[in-house]
Amino acid sequence: MWWPPWLAAWLAWACGAGAGRPAPLCGSGGLCRAPPGPNASHPAPGHCPRQRGAAELCAWPLSSQSLLDTFPVDAIQENYVRNVRNCIFSIVYPTPFKSRVHLVAVSKEVLENILDLDISVKGTSDFLQFVSGGKVILWSVPLAHRYGGHQFGSWAGQLGDGRAHLIGVYTNRHGERWELQLKGSGKTPYSRNGDGRAVLRSSVREFLCSEAMHYLGIPTSRAASLVVSDDDVWRDQFYNGNIKKERGAIVLRLAKSWFRIGSLEILAHSGELDLQRRLLDFIIQEHFPSIAMNDSNRYLEFFSTVVSETANLVALWMSVGFAHDFVPNTSDDERRYKIGNQANVGLFNLSKLLQALKPLLDPRQKQLASQILEGYGERYYSRFTELFKTKLGVLGENEDDNYLIAFLLKLMEDTKADFTMTFRQLSEITEDQLKELHIPEEFWALQDLGKHKLFSEWVTMYLLRLNRNKGDSDTKRRTRMTTVNPRYILRNWMAESAVQKANLNDFSEVHLLQQILQHPFQRQQAAEKAGYSLRPPAWAKDLKVSCSS
Repeated sequence: MWWPPWLAAWLAWACGAGAGRPAPLCGSGGLCRAPPGPNASHPAPGHCPRQRGAAELCAWPLSSQSLLDTFPVDAIQENYVRNVRNCIFSIVYPTPFKSRVHLVAVSKEVLENILDLDISVKGTSDFLQFVSGGKVILWSVPLAHRYGGHQFGSWAGQLGDGRAHLIGVYTNRHGERWELQLKGSGKTPYSRNGDGRAVLRSSVREFLCSEAMHYLGIPTSRAASLVVSDDDVWRDQFYNGNIKKERGAIVLRLAKSWFRIGSLEILAHSGELDLQRRLLDFIIQEHFPSIAMNDSNRYLEFFSTVVSETANLVALWMSVGFAHDFVPNTSDDERRYKIGNQANVGLFNLSKLLQALKPLLDPRQKQLASQILEGYGERYYSRFTELFKTKLGVLGENEDDNYLIAFLLKLMEDTKADFTMTFRQLSEITEDQLKELHIPEEFWALQDLGKHKLFSEWVTMYLLRLNRNKGDSDTKRRTRMTTVNPRYILRNWMAESAVQKANLNDFSEVHLLQQILQHPFQRQQAAEKAGYSLRPPAWAKDLKVSCSS
């Protein structure tokens, strides 16, 4: 009888070997076991069907089987830092916290609409143990992914999931496949010099920001839950030798896939081309259904799609002012990831993807791929222009639209006008008020913009362009614009305020922000009372973050 190589590790764990490992969540009598095979996350006839509102995890079919059946796993079962080869994953179990664990927040939408769980499950001990890495679902084998990549423009070699565990794949009642991952759940073979933990400070930001981006309509990972412990985690937040004690936290996050460009890069750099081809075919089959698997140009089609989607995603980021370096990032001395450089970093990433794919392409395909990459800039600027025209409420085509957008952005840069509120207040102000250059006090961002000597010139150009909108009215324009220009975003000072309170076990602002950011385009009384649409407080100017934030 053939035994898969991962089974020995699973049996050793299930039988209780290994001190400190998480226990199985529940006995086999209540477990909905996924059948073996490539579609193990789909229940076979007679197994528990996907249903809305499962109230306990024992009846919840989460499985790693589809990944284990497809890819080789690390032959070494021990959990210590090392260079790993000839595999996609290492089997490694989360490290439970030693102290008590507190559930800070959950996403009701993620639990109910993605994971088919009833919101009441959050009150169970099993759920708290599951989302904190204390227990795992029986038959779900936790995995740490091996990948490489570039950091600040230089090849960094093997990186991998150094503080994350992929704890299973779930296919919900809508037929959507989601991969669940704990972040901050302990050391793995890819931890390098790290401790495998995340702290409350960074975990609050990730939980809130991923959900905020989703409600802004931007593709992102999702966050299901956030827990905090009393375990001590030591961090040098700004890498200046000032080490402080913080509290360990874990986010349960979801994505359609956690594979990335570095997943292919590490295999190309290591010369593991057969495994690279297997991984790429899996990615295409699972996530790019429009590409035929028998198409000899499928890798070329894959690259073309990724180029287009990257251009679209970066343009969406820019349309809401999102950036990796929105506030001073002390880890980014060269400002490589500043907001104005994001499109260029996207191009850099795509060039590295192409480099990784080249061993799998023939000469003709390589040439075509290079041409596709050259078209990235045009795709990006086309989508950028489309999004910003929508933000400004202009309809149809006009040869001066690009200049109108660039003119406004230059005025905003010169006056340091607030990005979000400039566009939001343009959505709320009437054309008559603009025409008279009468800017009410509540439109503080436009008042800042109005200090520029060329503001009146831009307003004149803008009003002339709005007059060319066929079948439009000022009321329609403002209604249209308020649906694409948010009034509330997760600003750094808001996240910092929530973090500071959370450090004192006051999670009220985490909950408030979570609620408000679900409706970023609607005026909300609680948000107005909290000052979330007002000018940022003076102390916000001194805030800094780092890669660990």
